[in-house]
Amino acid sequence: MELEQILNRAVVEIIVREELIARLKEGRPLRLKQGFDPTRPDIHLGHAVGLRKLRQFQQLGHKVVLIVGDWTAQIGDPSGQSATRTMLSAEEVQANARTYMEQFFKIVDKERTEVYWQSEWYAKFGLADVIALTSRFTVAQMLAREDFAKRYAAGNPITITELLYPLMQAYDSVMVQADVEFGGTDQKFNCLVGRELQGMVGQRPQDVLLVPILVGTDGVNRMSKSLGNYIGITEPPDQMYGKVMSLPDHVMIDYFTLVTDVPEEEIAAFRTMLSDPSFNPKSLKQRLARDIVSQFHGAEAARRAEEEFVRIFEKRELPSEIPVVLLSRDWFAKPVFPADLLVESKLAASRAEARRLVAQGGVKFEGLRLPDEPFILLPGGTLQVGRRRFVRLLEKES
Repeated sequence: MELEQILNRAVVEIIVREELIARLKEGRPLRLKQGFDPTRPDIHLGHAVGLRKLRQFQQLGHKVVLIVGDWTAQIGDPSGQSATRTMLSAEEVQANARTYMEQFFKIVDKERTEVYWQSEWYAKFGLADVIALTSRFTVAQMLAREDFAKRYAAGNPITITELLYPLMQAYDSVMVQADVEFGGTDQKFNCLVGRELQGMVGQRPQDVLLVPILVGTDGVNRMSKSLGNYIGITEPPDQMYGKVMSLPDHVMIDYFTLVTDVPEEEIAAFRTMLSDPSFNPKSLKQRLARDIVSQFHGAEAARRAEEEFVRIFEKRELPSEIPVVLLSRDWFAKPVFPADLLVESKLAASRAEARRLVAQGGVKFEGLRLPDEPFILLPGGTLQVGRRRFVRLLEKES
């Protein structure tokens, strides 16, 4: 990929663009800082936007410097938050970090990455160090953040630890001598604090590259596990394919641009096609789904996922492989409530969730929609929840 394309595609802003171009012309490997707070263990396509950009710079010969925020994660990043976050335990952070890094290196080249844990320097911090760090910034500077300003104006609490968050992220840049920090647009304030702190201590201030926020499968909100509108990069191929096929048409161009390597010329042609009311976007969506599944599971898995999707959603057939759930004889001996069956089959986490699924009409047995009333369960029958989840119910051997 050409440098000009790397600096423009899937990039919202570069601070300062001319400085970054000058660094790139120096001919030395740049240190590309990417920090993450392991508040959750999984990576989704929203994270992949920035990670793909890091990989592109690695292919030019530059070095990614990954910061594991094992201290800042316990505070919780206040970016875009309207309330104080619950602090995580050190054990939760460690467990999440292990899973996160396994997935991180599915996209980013591990051989061209240095990994640091914040505890390498913060574990040695004393009160004098904290005072020295905080003395460089004012409360007014921190309250200039949009999210802090809104909470302050509304009389909502802002903890002192949250005010420390941008300073701690900034100090990371000092410790690893970052040349460029990467982040989403919601990280702009934090990244700029790092740039400012580096200048204060005599380092060359880092440049900042901000990538767009990917909209989730609902087509409205940013992709988020908490909202349930995400596509995880380790999800099974058929689930990943199906979720892409469920995307609203209006977000397809963004997905092609941000999470694929489809050439710009082709994407421009796609945009023209989608503007024609008579055009059926199904073939483009299949192209997008194949591309995304291929990235994480390979072309053959993408082909099989497409076949499975056609079998279930176009031909209305059952999946080629259906997981089996073994139930005791009691479940087949008397009428059972659908909600109880969903919980027992691990298709719902609670009875409340199960009853909601039934009330929404999303639960079927042998193709017939189940109302919220007892029914006779037949061994070997297929239980379906939503459009993608199926299990075959069999009796345990006594």
